[in-house]
Amino acid sequence: MEHYGFLSLLIPLLIIAFAILTKDVVVSLLVGVLVAEFIINDYALLTALVSMLDKLVGLFAEGWITKTIIFALLVGSIIRLLNESGAVNGFISYIDKKQKSIDSPKGSLLLAYFLGVVIFIESSITALVAGSVARPLCDKNGVSREKLAFVCDSTSAPICSLIPFNAWGALLLGLIISAIEGGVIEGNGLSLLVHSILFNFYSLITVMLVLIVILFDINIASMKDAKAHKFDDTITNKHNNKSPLLMILPIVVLIIMVPISLYYTGKGDILEGSGSTSVFYAVLSTLLFIYIYYRVTKTISHKAYFKSLYAGISDMIPIALILIFAFLIGNVIKELGTAKYLASMMQGNISPLFLPMMVFWVSAVMAFATGTSWGTFSIMMPIGLALGASFDLHLPLVIGAVISGGIFGDHVSPISDTTIISSMASGCDHIAHVKTQIPYALISAFLASFLYLFMGILYH
Repeated sequence: MEHYGFLSLLIPLLIIAFAILTKDVVVSLLVGVLVAEFIINDYALLTALVSMLDKLVGLFAEGWITKTIIFALLVGSIIRLLNESGAVNGFISYIDKKQKSIDSPKGSLLLAYFLGVVIFIESSITALVAGSVARPLCDKNGVSREKLAFVCDSTSAPICSLIPFNAWGALLLGLIISAIEGGVIEGNGLSLLVHSILFNFYSLITVMLVLIVILFDINIASMKDAKAHKFDDTITNKHNNKSPLLMILPIVVLIIMVPISLYYTGKGDILEGSGSTSVFYAVLSTLLFIYIYYRVTKTISHKAYFKSLYAGISDMIPIALILIFAFLIGNVIKELGTAKYLASMMQGNISPLFLPMMVFWVSAVMAFATGTSWGTFSIMMPIGLALGASFDLHLPLVIGAVISGGIFGDHVSPISDTTIISSMASGCDHIAHVKTQIPYALISAFLASFLYLFMGILYH
């Protein structure tokens, strides 16, 4: 059977509905996998359960899946070590001391923007550091906290998706490789992900738009009414005086080890290197470097290092579960023939020219409703890639559309974690942040939609 008809479409719709109702991506994906197995196994519940468990265990027989999951878990250890060692606070303290050279309304927002761009290891850390460091300077220079929150939010998830040497990269790379291993698409996973950066239009436009807004002091819609917060000059700097290198050097090691590992695994050809193996090597090298560097500088004890290491792994367990069930749902969607059914429905009814733009907006609506870009990627990437292959679309374009849609929907969603964290870090009222940010986000989304339509025509 090529596909299961409407039943093959029911599974992703069911996952979306559960995600909206429960706000729990893991449970939604689990329900979707179970119902899919129930259909595939002729509605025998016990057989469906056994089949699901067998396929779950079978995932770990694939070396790239195991490496990707371990990578995602160990990224959490790096984040926890940077926080608990005082490396993040040391970096904040260093920037605070240098604030005199940027003591102006434009300078205070440029500081937040710069921090958002260079701290790409995790979106929450990006928003927290940028907001914490720049908030006193923004208050002093009469910059509204709504505008600061907008800058923090717009340089967190968008930057993390554009420089994917982080857990974002692990998830996206895993989803792409899953489609390759399943025979849905062909190509090199890391190469496809890197090329898709050029088509991540929403993130690219947003990062550029924020810089323009800062440089030319552009305030539109409700941002015009946002008032500056009263500056409290009694606030003292509670950050420690540790070297900023404690945070900078581990990130540098993480970045440079990826191309080195790609060169090694590709036997001299970076483009032929293994993406999952390379990021796995990179994160292990970074953790080893952190241990040696922090012990030599007496930043952290042996016991404290491993306590943070294990705690960081624990922090990332929900992400690892999303990855595991995302791999499973990708496999069952292929088995159900969802993409083939959609392709047969669209054949002669919807032009492939519109597909990239449609993928962008469907992903955006899903992320807005659920408040999670990661959950959106997990659901939409397998479908988008299968549709892209069916209609012979440029795959990096489809990947970029899924990522952009997820980022946009997450960006304007009031229940998104990055939106909430940006409000908290900036000391801004949450609803005020959402209201003032949406007009700017819609500008980026409109421009991105036009580009996806144009690229759909160009690459058809």
